[in-house]
Amino acid sequence: MVPASESPAPAPAPEAASQRAISLREAETKCMAFFDEISKTLVRPNVLESVLSKEILALGAEQHGVKVHWHKRIVRSGPNTLSPFDENPPDRVIQPDDILVVDLGPVFEFSDKWEADVGRTFVFGDDAAKIRLRDNLEPAWKAVKAQFDARAEEMTGEELYDIAVAEATKRGFLWGADIAGHLVGHFPHERIPKDSLTLYIAKGNSTKMLRPGKDGYVRQWILEIHLRDPSGTFGGFYEQLLTC
Repeated sequence: MVPASESPAPAPAPEAASQRAISLREAETKCMAFFDEISKTLVRPNVLESVLSKEILALGAEQHGVKVHWHKRIVRSGPNTLSPFDENPPDRVIQPDDILVVDLGPVFEFSDKWEADVGRTFVFGDDAAKIRLRDNLEPAWKAVKAQFDARAEEMTGEELYDIAVAEATKRGFLWGADIAGHLVGHFPHERIPKDSLTLYIAKGNSTKMLRPGKDGYVRQWILEIHLRDPSGTFGGFYEQLLTC
């Protein structure tokens, strides 16, 4: 049963739903271009994580028109890559042989305000274990997406979370987070007071992911892959739009 407070609005017109999907894809395309510029001009060792984060903020505002980020910027290296999203580990100088995670949630304004959420992992130096983890992130993401696509209409948040964890294990890694993704949409996306579960790809979420939200639109999702090296000393991250 859907709680009364979460009852969806009447289904929107098909053309409105289609335009919504187009807008979310456009926001992600803009975020990919933003990331491409970050990787070419900013990502480097021998700089504080906080300095790189501020440089990313400035680049987004000056070159990509990003005035708002719907979640905090994550720029973490080395052991800081193991910290959960909600934590704020001590600032750290990115080392020449480091692994680095960058997670951004910019809001792009064109037809309206639309959220993007993209995360990538970078490796400096030639450490084989770090390179192996980085190189498994995108293939793992694609493998999990393929299983979602095969039965999207019936997939629940818990089922997809279990699939993601199993994929990490199959590849010889540990899973590194309590979730494997979350809602995304028109800014600000759907929030349900006191609900920390049904809007996430996570254990205990038995609701179907493509059920309409409170606004009547089919919910759109970000898929996250969190891999940790078996040594437990570093991790990596990859995320982007799962649906649309």
